[in-house]
This record gives sequence, C-alpha cells and structure tokens, in this order.
Amino acid sequence: MKECRILKSIRSGRGHVSFHTPGHKGGGALAGVLGVCAEDVTELSYTDDLASPEGPIAEAQADIAMICGAKRAFITTDGSTSGILAMLYAVKDRGGKLIVPRNSHVSVWNACRLLGIEPVIVQGEERDGVLLPPDGDEVAELAANDDDIIGMIAVSPDYYGNIAPLEKYAEAMHACGKVLLADGAHGAHLAFESQRAGYAGVYADAWVDGAHKTLPALTQGAAVLVNDLSLEEGLRQGLGIFRTTSPSYPVMASVEFAYKYLDAHPEDISRAKLAAERFKEKFPDLRFYRSADWTKLCLDCAAFTADARVVAQKLEKSGIYAEFADGRYVVFYISACTATGALNALGRRLTKILQSRGVRGTFVPAGKLPVPVRTYSYLYALSRPSEAVAPEEAVGRMAARNVGLTPPCIPLAAAGEIVTAETVRALKAGRAFGLEEGKIRVVIKNEG
Repeated sequence: MKECRILKSIRSGRGHVSFHTPGHKGGGALAGVLGVCAEDVTELSYTDDLASPEGPIAEAQADIAMICGAKRAFITTDGSTSGILAMLYAVKDRGGKLIVPRNSHVSVWNACRLLGIEPVIVQGEERDGVLLPPDGDEVAELAANDDDIIGMIAVSPDYYGNIAPLEKYAEAMHACGKVLLADGAHGAHLAFESQRAGYAGVYADAWVDGAHKTLPALTQGAAVLVNDLSLEEGLRQGLGIFRTTSPSYPVMASVEFAYKYLDAHPEDISRAKLAAERFKEKFPDLRFYRSADWTKLCLDCAAFTADARVVAQKLEKSGIYAEFADGRYVVFYISACTATGALNALGRRLTKILQSRGVRGTFVPAGKLPVPVRTYSYLYALSRPSEAVAPEEAVGRMAARNVGLTPPCIPLAAAGEIVTAETVRALKAGRAFGLEEGKIRVVIKNEG
C-alpha cells in the first residue's frame, strides 16, 4: 500500500504543545472519549494547507488522481455537496442553462439557484417503481438545439444503483462543445472495477466521488476530479468559495487512505462482491431490484405485500439499520468493509420479519411519478412573491419551491412547474420534503 502522506504529516508533530485551534488541544476531556483528537490539527508548518497545498496534501491529491485515472483531484471535507457547487461555479459563465435529471441531489438545485443557472429538467422512464436515468437521445436533442445549454450534470450511480448511459451523454455533449459533469457521489468504488466499468470518471469532464459513502473513509470525506483542464481554474475558485476554511485533517487523511487501501487490496472488493452474490443465493425468496451496482441491495417488499418502512422499523429493533426505505424498497448499502456474517444475519432476520404477522398486507402501491407541466422557469418561480397554501389549494398553481418525496428527494414538482392532483396524492402517500407545516409554497396569482 502506498504511503498515506497526510496521516504521516499530522502524526509527525504528535505531542507538540498547542497554542492554536482546535480548542481541545489534542488532549483533555474530549480525548478521553474521541481518540482522534491527536490527529485533529489545523494548518501548521508541517501539515500543509488544503486551500493552497504544496506538501503532503498536494502529493496525496496527485496520488488519488492517478488511482482514479483523472488529471487532477481535490479533496473536500464537506461531502460531495461542496464539489457539486464548485463544479457548477466552474461552468456558470459558459451559458445560462444546464441539463439536470429530475432525481438530482438537492445540492444541484441549490447550486442552480445560487449561480443563476436554469435547470433543463429531464426525466427518465420508471422500472419497477424506480426512476431510470434520462434517455441519451433526449439529452442529445436538447443539447444540440439550445446554444445556451452549458452541458449536463448526470447522476450515476443513483440511490438504487442505476448507472446512467454516460458514454451517450458524453458523446452528445462533446459533439456540440458542451461539458459533462457527474454526481458520482455513490460510485467512488467503481474506480476499482475492471476497466473502471461504470465509473463516472471514464466519461465525465469533471465529477465528484463521495468517498465516505462506499469507501473506507470518514463521513464528509469526498473528492472532486477533473479530466478537462479548461475547468481547473474555475473549479479551484469554486472550491475556494464553497469549501470550509477549517477542513478536518482526520477526514482528509481518511480520503487518501480509502483510495490507497482499496487500490492495494482489490481482494477486499472481490470478497464483498462474492459475499453479496452468495447472500442472494442463500436467501432465494428475497427479491431485489435489478441494480447495476453491487453495493446497493434494494429489497422489493411489494413481492411480500409489505410496506418497506414497516420492515425497516422491525429491522431496527434487531439492531440492523438500512440506508433508507421508500415504501416499496428497503435499500441496504454494502461495501468492501461489509462482513459476510452481517449479510447472513440480515438474511435470517428479513426472512422472519417478512413471515411475521402485521407485516404482510401493509404495502400500498404508489402510482407512477407524474410528469409535471412547466409554465415558467425555475429561476423565475424562485424570484416571485409566494404564499404557502394547503396541498388541495395548490392544485393548478405554480410551485415556488421544490416539493417531493424523501427518500430519495425527487421533486414531484420543481419551482416553475404546476402542482397537480397527482402531485398532491403522491405527496400524501409518503414522507414529503419541501412542505412548510404541511403546506405547499406557490407563486401568488395575478400579482400586480
């Protein structure tokens, strides 16, 4: 395994007398509960500076870029969110619009709002109750027919393990001089697949890896990577704006460790993938969504007429916690660190739960996601005077904020789209986001 340069640097000064931040001073009461205190330092002469790295951080980022097949890599301790904000900042002057899949992360919508970029929303078909990535031909047509479109930000893989047709997206964008960005927050592990199959970095001009989601890294550890060096300067500026000025050195060190560890130990991934396959063979009655990503096990509870949220609650009583449950699916995220014994325990417990009284018959099928009608732009709707009204009163009116279901936070109506009766029914069928005390914020009618 390659040397972890950041960890080595922060340990080289271990035990020094601290008259600098953080306030725990590397010891004291907190150190008795959190052993990481000794590594939790700040920008010192021997630790380097994430904002302007010249030593171990710069070397670590160069190593990560090489491992991932990128030209540049930048560590972030703010999760993928700051990376997405920085990517959109880097392209904001190339046009006024960006192709945005409906199931994009909230950070994409926020970045569009902050930077004045109009999202051109594309929505894929549904398969087994899950929204698929947008069609490559539709994306190509949009890009070719609007000179104001900067490019596209793809989501791949998504929460359910669908991998987008990145090659088609890249061909479409590059054919008309546009950029392909990618939110690969859930796909950092794909950098270690044979030929990096499915990895966003194979086709994207810039992308984010949420290292903490699928690699052995601490929460909030992520990386932004670049292939198109024309984006580098803008990306650096964006990171300077959106990344914290007090980055966590343990998180930074864990990101470097995660990439280097799996690069040196591919057998860990092989073992975990084999364990996942054997898990499905050992429990053949359990049915799973056809995910293209081995780290996402999406149990289809509809096959048992069970509400996935009920199943997840019962699992938690046994000390087993899933990533999320959406009504039909309980979604389990596994990684190279998942133990075979943990999978077997999950299978045994699920088998019992799905056979128990009070679970079967609880499932209520949800209708297909509506395809909203857009009357005005996203940015226009956000800028107009608005009011919060009861859901039934919002029908036929323009949404002033995104509203939808969580997880995984897909807008049923984005700002600028018309709220329909189908939208309201869907919101009431699950756990909603974007509501204000149960009300939907809409643009005020007949203003002026």
